[in-house]
Amino acid sequence: MKNFRHLLFAVLALFVLGTSGSAFAVVTVSLDRDHIALGESVRLLVQRDGSSSSNNSQLDISALRKDFDVLSRSSGTSVQIINGHLESRTQVTLVLAPKHAGTLQIPPLQWDGEESAAFAVTVGGSGNASAAGAQQPAASSARVLLTATLDRQQTWVQAVAVLTVRLATDEALYQASLDLPASKDLLVRRLGQDVQTSETRDGRSYRVIERKYLLFPQRSGALTVDGVVLDALVADSGADDFAGDRFLAEAFGHLPVPTMRRSTRPMRLRADPVELTVLPRPAAATAAHWLPAQAVSLTESWHPDKAPIRVGEPITRHLHLVASGLTAAQLPDLATIMPVPEGIKAYPDQGTLEDQAQGNSVLASRDQDIALIASRPGSYTLPALKLSWWDTEHETQRQAVLPERTLEILPALAGSLDPTTPATAKITAAQSPAPAPASAPPLEAFDPAAAAAPAAGFAAAAHSPWAWISLVVSLLWMGTSLAWWYSRRRQPRAAPGDITPPANAATIPAAQA
Repeated sequence: MKNFRHLLFAVLALFVLGTSGSAFAVVTVSLDRDHIALGESVRLLVQRDGSSSSNNSQLDISALRKDFDVLSRSSGTSVQIINGHLESRTQVTLVLAPKHAGTLQIPPLQWDGEESAAFAVTVGGSGNASAAGAQQPAASSARVLLTATLDRQQTWVQAVAVLTVRLATDEALYQASLDLPASKDLLVRRLGQDVQTSETRDGRSYRVIERKYLLFPQRSGALTVDGVVLDALVADSGADDFAGDRFLAEAFGHLPVPTMRRSTRPMRLRADPVELTVLPRPAAATAAHWLPAQAVSLTESWHPDKAPIRVGEPITRHLHLVASGLTAAQLPDLATIMPVPEGIKAYPDQGTLEDQAQGNSVLASRDQDIALIASRPGSYTLPALKLSWWDTEHETQRQAVLPERTLEILPALAGSLDPTTPATAKITAAQSPAPAPASAPPLEAFDPAAAAAPAAGFAAAAHSPWAWISLVVSLLWMGTSLAWWYSRRRQPRAAPGDITPPANAATIPAAQA
């Protein structure tokens, strides 16, 4: 009973200490610096003393996201008992990147009912330029410059606009990445590979990386394209490299590896958003397919080209469609717009699609084969094939046209399959049989002279000695068979029930009752 009272007292003491620590919990915040340039990051340390709780999810940082991007978050908790008192400390470290320049407020943060003090951070501009046709900014104090420009201020719905992103830096960037935020109103395609150049500004050498994106707006009206985001690691100028160790500084100070050279700090730079005016499909564009392009060409080839075509034989029409300023997925199925006269059936394939970068735009192509087979002889005229498209450069509707073509279809050769003739129809004779498909044996016309050829061959073979030898052997075999049958009839028959199994037959045991 005495031990139970001691245990109860210890539990109550720990409860009192824990609740008293929570009651006097203090939340403090501190910044590693209060003046930064746009694109740089700042470390915010949030500390809570007086609670043994290690649940860091109770720290509410939603108020920070208005003016800052949270690049990383880490936490740690320590607990100590000093002179019989339980003391705990929980720290949360946040790396913040400002979204815009100016004097930004870090608002009071809530943590388990406690509130921290507010802080201000001064963020200087970086000279970024993001506008349609904007020029590159002059050199500034910032060591990383990010610009975004559009090649035009307005475009048509589903037509292309090119966004060019230029990154200029005079310091090393590690694990750098460029990202264009997704939008439901934009189809974004990267154009080609990045281009690296260099330039000099105010005596300072900059490495320049240029990247292009193709933008295809999916709705009309005013459209805001979010700024491109650069994430990278840069050398931390405020850190003490190698903690003053001269040997390590001389050995590793010039290596291009940040973890071996010096400490780094994350950075995030966001280009300003750009505005794009998207025009709707004009009333003058009356075609079934909406193709807003810079140029369109349509060509064809035939196989066979000049050989005579007969009923049931295929002739293949190869169509090649090329459009500048569109993706291949936007090109229509050419078989749906190709008129075919009565008496000819068309069998199109799925087609081959391809996109290629071409200068400051994209070149889309579609190759499609369409097999044509006539069901009866005659002269057939394929009407002109017309594909309407919208010229975005001159704002007018145009047509890509293939002229009409006349096909002379000859009657099917004897022995060839006529698609209109039933399978039971009589096959008429012909002077020369037509070639049949490799997948089936050819059907040959009846020829009396050819039918008489086997009989003549047999007469010639009758004079061969091998024929007489075969006849003698056949007669001997027949005589032997008759003799064996006659000897078997003279043997007595076995009585019923005395069936003798063959000597090599296996015996099957009887089933047990």
